[in-house]
Amino acid sequence: MTALIQLVYLLAAVLFIVGLKRLAHPATAQQGNLISAVGMLLAIGATLLDRQILSFRLIALGVVVGSAVGLWMARVVKMTAMPQMVGLLNGLGGGASLLVAAGEWHRLVQAGVRLPANIAVTIYASTLIGAVTLSGSVIAAAKLQELVSGRPILFRGQHVINLLLVLAVLGIGSYLTFGPDHPALFIALNAIALLLGVLLVIPIGGADMPVVICLLNSYSGLAAASTGFVIGNHGLIITGALVGASGIILTQIMCKAMNRSLANVLFGGFGSAAAAGGPDARTMALAARGVREVTAEDAAVLLGYARGVIIVPGYGLAVSQAQHQVRELADLLEKRGVSVKYAIHAVAGRMPGHMNVLLAEANVPYDKLFDMDQINPEFERTDVALVIGANDVVNPAARNNATSPLYGMPILDVDRAANVIVLKRSMNPGFAGVENELFYGSKTAMLFGDAKKSLTRLIAEVKTV
Repeated sequence: MTALIQLVYLLAAVLFIVGLKRLAHPATAQQGNLISAVGMLLAIGATLLDRQILSFRLIALGVVVGSAVGLWMARVVKMTAMPQMVGLLNGLGGGASLLVAAGEWHRLVQAGVRLPANIAVTIYASTLIGAVTLSGSVIAAAKLQELVSGRPILFRGQHVINLLLVLAVLGIGSYLTFGPDHPALFIALNAIALLLGVLLVIPIGGADMPVVICLLNSYSGLAAASTGFVIGNHGLIITGALVGASGIILTQIMCKAMNRSLANVLFGGFGSAAAAGGPDARTMALAARGVREVTAEDAAVLLGYARGVIIVPGYGLAVSQAQHQVRELADLLEKRGVSVKYAIHAVAGRMPGHMNVLLAEANVPYDKLFDMDQINPEFERTDVALVIGANDVVNPAARNNATSPLYGMPILDVDRAANVIVLKRSMNPGFAGVENELFYGSKTAMLFGDAKKSLTRLIAEVKTV
């Protein structure tokens, strides 16, 4: 039986890897998701056969309740709130690891078993990573939901306090590993780790939330892998390692897209300087020029008679749920012989792949989506760039203004198109809290209003052009 169970775990691991590979392309993503789900089902089944289960009734109840909550979330949570949900799910993964580690510690201590050093270390590692993931994810979700300020929350001596908390966790863990078991100290270790998760995330601004979501996802995988060592489950170790590795790789991709190091994201307090100092002289001079507004009628004429249009989606598109209107507008333009492409920035929106998921929901062909490196050379040869709710990822200050907090961040070169039309509710800055120089450009025209309503007007006007 043991050999068969290990073989099932191996098969599940293969299915996880194949599933991840298939998730790399939208055309095979659904199949990859299904393959991974089958692998997880096999792993869970093998675990239930492998362990002496105290109560299958409780497990069945958990499956029913969890499935019901998951189904409800899938149907009710809007695409705009998907980053918050992902953050919370990361936190639940960390919380589960925390509870398993605590349960195993309590079971062994109550049985009078002296914890071997290797088991003790994995329990305390799972506790630390799981607790940080849980509380950090809750704060990240609260920032995205605007229950907590999206700006960095900084105070004097913050990094020193964080370091002291880490040392406290290590000290308590070491004492419990080599000294007598002490329930009060173990509870204190859990509380300190939860506090550490809060303090590590509050200084990170809303502009960096895509990176934080990726990092917390990696943490949840590492916590699961540690828990696998705690209970001796190879399936959990493999699954956690895959999630942890893929999460950290995606985190590095996000950092590269922002031209910033992970240390700068975690400890830089990005966005606080801009908020404190206000706009610089360059931005104020641009603002003095004012902005040029355009009517839906004039914008429709410009789009309808263009040879090439590049659509740049941003979070404003997600907020207004306007992806279907974007597809309808693009279809109309293509019927008129206009070449339409979509420019996708890696950190557009509030989570990795946010724009890709939204456009896929509207059945936008994947071959029309281009990443930054592919599309940037095209802007100079494009008649109209249509920006829908994007902000920081199209701000020329990242190239032109060395004093800007965005300076050095790779952006979409929207300002190099012959004409730029920006659909936006207002002149409010993006997540970074930085004024966008693009809005004041001589080639830029602003169409103010809800993106969905503005696109609906554009569709109606293009039909009459």
